[in-house]
Amino acid sequence: MARMRQHLRKPASEHRQIAQGFLWVSLFVLVGKLAGAGKEMAIAWRYGTSTEVDAYVFVFNMVNWPVTVWMSIVAVVLLPLAARLKKQAPAQLHLFRAELLGFAVLVGALLGLLVWALLPILTPKGHASSALLDALPSASWLALLTPLGTVIGLLSAWLMASGRHRNTLFEGIPALTLLLALLMPASWLQAPLVWGTVIGFALHLVALAIPLWRSGQLPMPKLDWQSDAWPHFWTGMGIMVLGQALTSCTTLVDQFFAIDLGPGALSTLSYANRILALVTGLGATAISRATLPVFSEAATQGSASVNTLALQWFKWMLGLALLALVVCWPLAPWMVRLLFERGAFTAHDSQAVTELLRLSLLQVLFFFPALVLVNALAAQRS
Repeated sequence: MARMRQHLRKPASEHRQIAQGFLWVSLFVLVGKLAGAGKEMAIAWRYGTSTEVDAYVFVFNMVNWPVTVWMSIVAVVLLPLAARLKKQAPAQLHLFRAELLGFAVLVGALLGLLVWALLPILTPKGHASSALLDALPSASWLALLTPLGTVIGLLSAWLMASGRHRNTLFEGIPALTLLLALLMPASWLQAPLVWGTVIGFALHLVALAIPLWRSGQLPMPKLDWQSDAWPHFWTGMGIMVLGQALTSCTTLVDQFFAIDLGPGALSTLSYANRILALVTGLGATAISRATLPVFSEAATQGSASVNTLALQWFKWMLGLALLALVVCWPLAPWMVRLLFERGAFTAHDSQAVTELLRLSLLQVLFFFPALVLVNALAAQRS
């Protein structure tokens, strides 16, 4: 009888754990998104929809694409694997962390060099993109984001695996740093878009490393593959690498088309995407980081409880996505004007960004509930 009561209490405890995680992560995401909104407001105020922003957005997306792929994979693969190692082979966990950190540092450095070398080749040629070539000498320093972001993604996943969500709060550091750089007098910092971004990523890395180091979870990187966890890690990566690469490359495809539409087209698309990220980030980041650790723990007990949790949260997230769409559609013009319409950003720019934003909002309806199913499948296949 006691065992039956314990079994009945367990689903309620898991729902409560997800809900608590969702609320905390949502709060931290909100803080980070507010910092991001401030950064975007400063960019719009200082540059508007200009060729400078076109160049920055183009190069940033190019150098950040490998990081986006890595970060979208490593948490989904690592959290279920870490939960299993913690339960079945705790001694292997520390060794695997050291080797995985060494792997991340090596891969990040190689990818950074590759991106830096390919930037002049991948930059489109033609009169519509001549400003990109002019901005490339300074913007090429953004290639430093690739090695920094690779290690940041791994350390963020480790904090999530330990049940701490402060990594979500730390994600606002790059945006806040860039905001401060843009508000400085022009004579204080050359190329504030570039160096504000690079310094922000470096500070983000330090902020993640400190709590891991204090808790003894930041080993020295080790270039080796002796841990028994590597086969499971590669199996988990598998098809996800190709899938995430194809999914995330849509941003690159979009900007290659946008850049040919003339000066300011890419920055207009970027402003619309930034507001969309404010909407989706609150839900998507909170959903992923609240459900995946709980799904991973539940998967060690069997798949039935994971399926029950996932189906219930799928319904709730579908309702949340529909509510977000209904609320944000009529508010789109107001959001654009509130965030951007000042300084170099005109009313004409607001109208163009609003039209793009409304079209982009339709994807929210499918995005939120799909994340629940992705995390449930990832947890059960660990």
